[in-house]
Amino acid sequence: MAQDYLTSDQKKIIENAIREAELNTSGEIRVHIEENCKVDVLDRAADVFAMLKMHKTELRNGVLFYLALKNRKFAVIGDAGLNAVVPDNFWEEVKNLMIEHFAKNNLTSGLAKGIELAGQKLKEHFPYQKDDVNELPDEISFGK
Repeated sequence: MAQDYLTSDQKKIIENAIREAELNTSGEIRVHIEENCKVDVLDRAADVFAMLKMHKTELRNGVLFYLALKNRKFAVIGDAGLNAVVPDNFWEEVKNLMIEHFAKNNLTSGLAKGIELAGQKLKEHFPYQKDDVNELPDEISFGK
């Protein structure tokens, strides 16, 4: 099962990266991990984005890190509010940073660094507000 790919310490590192990134922004970050992706990875990521109700954030500023471990596929997608303000190549930059770590067989640091970079961009365009509410859970979600 997908959750068995990460130790409890690795899960904590990734979830702490999410919490740390969200301290400075009203944006929301989620990580979803599955074993297999039998369709186009961006299509599956979009389905998961909807399934996790990430499109329901007030400012449409959610980011999903989707991974299919056995297929070695992943996608990083942002919601409409965020996509309207980031440079066209921003998600490719995030993916390339992650690939550097994945190539060294370090899934955890790849995710953490990608989350950190996304969090910096979220902070730039959607700074933390004192009345901010954590709209989505920070825990990693797992599929089949």
